[in-house]
Amino acid sequence: MKGIIDAIISFSNWLWGIPMLVILVGGSLYISIRLGFAQFRYFPFAMKETFGKMFSKSGQGEGTVTAFQAATAALASAIGASNIVGVPVAIAFGGPGAIFWMWIVALLGAGAKFAEIVLAIKYREKNEAGEYVGGPMYYLSKGIKGPLGKALGLLFSFFLMIEITPSVAAQTVSVVQTAETIGIPNWATGIILVIIVGLVVFGGIKRIGKVTEKLVPFMALLYVLGAIVIIIINITELPHAIALIFKHAFTPMAATGGFLGSTVASAMRWGTARGVYSNESGMGTAPIAHASAVTDHPVRQAMWGIFENVVDTLIVCTATAMVVLVTGLYITTPSDKAASIPSLAFQQLLGNTLGGSIVTISITLFVLSTIIVIIFYAEKQAEYLFGIRAAKIMRIICLLGIFLGAYGGLEFLYQFLDIMLACIIIPNMIGVVMLTGEVVELKNEFFRNPNFYPKAKVKG
Repeated sequence: MKGIIDAIISFSNWLWGIPMLVILVGGSLYISIRLGFAQFRYFPFAMKETFGKMFSKSGQGEGTVTAFQAATAALASAIGASNIVGVPVAIAFGGPGAIFWMWIVALLGAGAKFAEIVLAIKYREKNEAGEYVGGPMYYLSKGIKGPLGKALGLLFSFFLMIEITPSVAAQTVSVVQTAETIGIPNWATGIILVIIVGLVVFGGIKRIGKVTEKLVPFMALLYVLGAIVIIIINITELPHAIALIFKHAFTPMAATGGFLGSTVASAMRWGTARGVYSNESGMGTAPIAHASAVTDHPVRQAMWGIFENVVDTLIVCTATAMVVLVTGLYITTPSDKAASIPSLAFQQLLGNTLGGSIVTISITLFVLSTIIVIIFYAEKQAEYLFGIRAAKIMRIICLLGIFLGAYGGLEFLYQFLDIMLACIIIPNMIGVVMLTGEVVELKNEFFRNPNFYPKAKVKG
């Protein structure tokens, strides 16, 4: 058995090296080129349509939840504990330059997410409950004609459904371990999580949207404001930290203290992987949430995809990176303890009580919001594959996964998570690349119409 697990881990490590980076980064670059780098060209308009209308309840068009609620649901899945613990690990093994490549992937990935959301809105449909549903399983099977499209849709849906229960358990472990530090037993944490998550997910996408639109801004602001305080305390180190990021994106960094040193290749590898994991561009999960949004055009909703990459990677992950770099703790902390650097920084500079509380609350809320939304994603896959009644059964299975996570019952499945994730991404990226032409048509339709885009040039 150990030999099989070791082989799985080795294959997973190889798959998530060059092959997946080529698929995700290369695919995102191709899509961005075909779209004329819309995420850059129309960036000011995207920010006006998103940050400028975050709390607007009005919206033209059809849908189940508001555009902002759909975006915060997608963000709730993307902003997880790894935004706090994953970034310092990337710096520990890839050096400060990893952050530069994390930014690049976020910016390129915004093109892929833009395309995913456009396709999700175009091919969405109403289910038996009268709610809008969509995502890769729909645009793959309906957009790509013949057996290939149906096969890609089924592969995506099946592997995402199977992957989520152990993912829920893995997320639960983070909360359990955090709760243990303040004396809360595993069984109590499990029960509390099941009750809270159950109350939300049994209300469907409308209740999830109402919760995430309040929870996501609060948890992101709490953590980012705490990080800003630490950066201000170390403000004299900020220019040096920024210089390190750009310098070591292209040059190696020698070992010093607990830092083992890094090469340009390792900076690219860890930075791109962090960027991919961080904002979920190309994974196909975000468009499942966006498919339910009220909107008058697929491209208008796609603006929220750009917004998500800005918030998740360029703001939250960058806040963590700056905390790690300005405090210098990545040099003094052994690489195998890198995940604890943000917690150490908050506790050292804000005190054990305040600093520890901010990190503990942030990790708990990040994980809680992620669990709520990925259970919704699992439901939608069960609904697509087996019908709407199966969605309710899947909901119960995922809640059971919380208990198993609290008691440590699914560890052996964690070895398969990265492989299953690859089985989700590959069919999605194949499909999005094949359907990019349709996205280009809808993009042109939107930005050439003054009713949608005020700066559009009308041919007279």
